[in-house]
Amino acid sequence: MFTFKKNKTNNVIDYTRLPTHIGVIMDGNGRWAKKRGLPRSAGHSAGADTLKKIVTECNKMGIKYITVYAFSTENWKRPKEEVDYLMNLLMSYLKDSERTLSGENVVIKAIGIREELSDELQEQIKKTEKFTQNNTGIIMNIALNYGAREEIVRAAKEIAREAAEKKIDINDINADTISSHLYTKNQPDPDFIIRTSGEERLSNFLLWQAAYSELWFCDKLWPDFTIKDLHRSIIDFQARGRRFGGV
Repeated sequence: MFTFKKNKTNNVIDYTRLPTHIGVIMDGNGRWAKKRGLPRSAGHSAGADTLKKIVTECNKMGIKYITVYAFSTENWKRPKEEVDYLMNLLMSYLKDSERTLSGENVVIKAIGIREELSDELQEQIKKTEKFTQNNTGIIMNIALNYGAREEIVRAAKEIAREAAEKKIDINDINADTISSHLYTKNQPDPDFIIRTSGEERLSNFLLWQAAYSELWFCDKLWPDFTIKDLHRSIIDFQARGRRFGGV
């Protein structure tokens, strides 16, 4: 089930037509570990290494935004041992990013429900965001304790509150109003979303923002996803005709 379609007219990337914003559903860490007789934690660790490589390459290419699905609101249902490992891994990733990705000029932001995270992790998020806020390279959104339906409900509540307080006229509410109340406000919607591991669904990721995103699925498990795979996906993206509902 590898859905890469070879661009018959061009096998190299056109750097004048890069996607502005890429979303990535990093799926398959657990299966990667299981195939090797390793604990799931080993897969998550390998996946974190892959993420660092992909973000660094996107930044070098000139892509402006990348949003990665690190931990969903549904992931709390996983075994406590795995969740605890993931939280510790995210903490380590954020700390390490101050030394590595920040050095690559990456701006790091977290999107999702922070209040449900540990105080220590919330503080680290603030610290990392502040440390990288003046960088001028790619903006990396880490979707952490994130769910798109929750994001839309949250936006609707904020808009309703503002309408009740007469800060906004209900007749003025439109799609732009909703977009401006999402976690990704002031950022362009993703042009392109990549999902690994053979699954072909969005799984509650950027549902509003993905209205016109091009989707790209591949069988590779996330830890096996390479820079070459990233390049292939972008070549395929550039071969598509994006009409946004037009003829």
